[in-house]
Amino acid sequence: MPESGHTWRKPFKGEPIEAAHVRLWTAGRVKHPDAPLIAHELYVAVLKAGAPVIEMTLSTAGNRIRITAEGADPLPVSYSHGPGWTLINGLAHLTGITTDECGLWAQLGIQR
Repeated sequence: MPESGHTWRKPFKGEPIEAAHVRLWTAGRVKHPDAPLIAHELYVAVLKAGAPVIEMTLSTAGNRIRITAEGADPLPVSYSHGPGWTLINGLAHLTGITTDECGLWAQLGIQR
């Protein structure tokens, strides 16, 4: 039986005040306790690149949640190695850079 899930996407302005909205938006859609913090850190990492708009995506499938923050331009490699990235790696089961290198993602809830 295939897993079912949902996907939500929302563009947020590339402004620091929007980070609080990202946390609230995430908490209102997925019930994992670490998801709002991870979404916040992903948003802030892409925000540092100067993106005017950051598209946040939440996807669920079975017990997995994938959170993605994506801007319009490729991110410098250093954006996936700072203190926020260390926090994301500590809380998420899998992490990475999007294939177009314009965003970052984290996945929660995968069974080991």
